[in-house]
Amino acid sequence: MTEQQPRTFDTIRIEVTAQVGMLTLHRPDQRNALTATMQAEISQALDAWAADDAVRGVIITGSGPKAFAAGADISELAAWNTADGLAATMQKLFDRIQDFPKPTIAALNGVAMGGGLELAMSCDIRIAADSASMGLPEVGLGVLPGAGGTQRLSRLVGAGRALEMILTGRALTAEEAERYGLVTTVVPAAELLPTAAEIMATILAKGPLAVRLAKLVVGQGADTDQRTGLLLEQLAQMLLYTTEDKAEGAAAFLAKRAPEFDGR
Repeated sequence: MTEQQPRTFDTIRIEVTAQVGMLTLHRPDQRNALTATMQAEISQALDAWAADDAVRGVIITGSGPKAFAAGADISELAAWNTADGLAATMQKLFDRIQDFPKPTIAALNGVAMGGGLELAMSCDIRIAADSASMGLPEVGLGVLPGAGGTQRLSRLVGAGRALEMILTGRALTAEEAERYGLVTTVVPAAELLPTAAEIMATILAKGPLAVRLAKLVVGQGADTDQRTGLLLEQLAQMLLYTTEDKAEGAAAFLAKRAPEFDGR
């Protein structure tokens, strides 16, 4: 790890193994609720990992068996006002996670409610333990899911299902979330982190430039019309055709060997 990365935090735990940064939300007695301090620490850890070539992907999970993250800390929410709404600190953090230059996986070990689900939706891939549940209950507090929930959820599951979840506040089981397309994989709790690590290892074996540009094209294309998205795809492919990684990938395939990508 680089010198830029803080060694310890109060509300999260971090470690790097096999080029993967593991970020664990660590307030288990409060179901890993997302305080302002935790949000700042997540931001600091991700800043360090973004600049660290030794970290090629990030997995985010929660501490303890009960919760990924129960959402915003309600004691803090009670004091929020118009200025806090305009600041949109949590929304901006999750935007940064969505735009993170390296692949991200949310491993939902338990309850993911409100801001917890919004955090998970900002990651590239979501997998869940079979005991997990998730929802956006904010309207029951007189507010709405304002850290990206109204927009990311509708893009993932469709407007009708998103509105049903948001307006009723109903939580989904892990199996329902998989049917909705909100998570891609459901596994027994004991297999959650090994499965996340296996998926990440598969991703990191691919061409790193191709992975980064695929993230960019899918993400930006989702926010535009298909014709513009196809143009983004074409331009990204043109760029990749000029890389050493493309030449290595083709050569390795023809030689029936594993490629050795350098990210160039």
